[in-house]
Amino acid sequence: MLTKLSFKIGFLFFIFILIIESLLFFVLYTNIANGRIEDVLDDLLARANTHSEVLEMNFNESTLEHVGIMESASDFVVVVTDEEGKVINHSDTIQQEMRQVVEAIDYNSNQTEGRIVEDRWDDKQYIAAESPVNIGGEQRGHVFMFADTGNVKKNVNQLSNQFIVIALLTVGLTIITIFILSRFITHPVIKMKEATEQLSLGENQVELHTNRKDELGELAESITKLANELDQLKTARNEFLASISHELRTPLTYIKGYADIINRQDITESEVKEYTAIIREESEHLSILIRNLFELAKMDRNRFTIHREEVSLRKLIYSIANRIKPAFSEKNIAFSINCPENIVAFVDPERFEQVLVNILDNAKKHSSEGSNVQLEVSQMGEEVIVTTTDEGEGIPEKDLPYIFDRLYRVEKSRSRESGGSGLGLTIAKEIIETHGGQIEITSEPGEGTIVVIRLLRGGNNE
Repeated sequence: MLTKLSFKIGFLFFIFILIIESLLFFVLYTNIANGRIEDVLDDLLARANTHSEVLEMNFNESTLEHVGIMESASDFVVVVTDEEGKVINHSDTIQQEMRQVVEAIDYNSNQTEGRIVEDRWDDKQYIAAESPVNIGGEQRGHVFMFADTGNVKKNVNQLSNQFIVIALLTVGLTIITIFILSRFITHPVIKMKEATEQLSLGENQVELHTNRKDELGELAESITKLANELDQLKTARNEFLASISHELRTPLTYIKGYADIINRQDITESEVKEYTAIIREESEHLSILIRNLFELAKMDRNRFTIHREEVSLRKLIYSIANRIKPAFSEKNIAFSINCPENIVAFVDPERFEQVLVNILDNAKKHSSEGSNVQLEVSQMGEEVIVTTTDEGEGIPEKDLPYIFDRLYRVEKSRSRESGGSGLGLTIAKEIIETHGGQIEITSEPGEGTIVVIRLLRGGNNE
């Protein structure tokens, strides 16, 4: 319970809000309580001043009795003294604490205004105000007003009780609000945790609410996207492993089968040579496939490296042409090159040759006798463009988006001799993109295929 995120968030919120509420309540309570006490003191001083003003107009026995009678019916006590502090009239019995206040006054001062002489309401039984009676510029007496602090304490206690009730209600509402908010925040987090646990168990079908417009919604959308990608990756991996198993099984079956035939006693020497050539050919197919798989493994582990240098494309392309022209001639396909002498590219010559050989080999395989294959190199600004055009059978539009996928074949029934392993274009795309370039293929069934490679010419400063 204590380790749950909802509890931690709720507890932190509660502590912070409780501190803020406590400070606010303390300030509010202090201001209201002090305000009420100030009102009582002001009222007490105002009554003392009123009585002193009346006595200043008529300082006689009749007026003194009238003042005493007025306050005897109130909650206040009035005490009137002469100029030396001798009590000459009072409305109620004078208590010892009142007498101490009266005796503590300095009657020799020339005070002309009223004042509060005792305001310690929480320690004393009475609070007091004093107002001098000045007639003709001389002090003729003093008016003391006393108020029992019990009423003040009662008012303050009532205020305290009200604040306690309000504080308890506020704390309760705060706890409920924090619980709701913490659940609102942590519930989707818990769902995401459960979703990630499902992903770790290989269950990629997760459902999360992604209609929130906050960070949690973005996180849920990212997890959902990750789950879909993992599901697609799992499917692609299974298909890839199935295709690889098939690709490996086929040449191994040929090799084993013809090896068994060679070991027969009744086989002729010409048949041995024929079957040995087939075994050699299948071994070569197997070697190429394994080499391509190693290349893909390096790419997946980000260990695929290139060593770039300034290369004359004309020299590199004509070197490739001299090696593959016999294969084009054997199939009666015209192969032409258009590459200016001054075009230099900053590439890995071995890797770039691998790309061109793969593209030209595909063009040869899928072109009919008597057709043409062209390779043209041009430069636009800092960009080098290598275009290969054939007049072959072309690629259906539905297959174009997938031709760079691993082990993808346009015609699934095609043999390896005419269709390859389905890895060449994948590797070629990786090589070009590692150079910072792009490779694009456009095609029309029955009209041919155009492969365009775009590279930044670059230089040693890269």
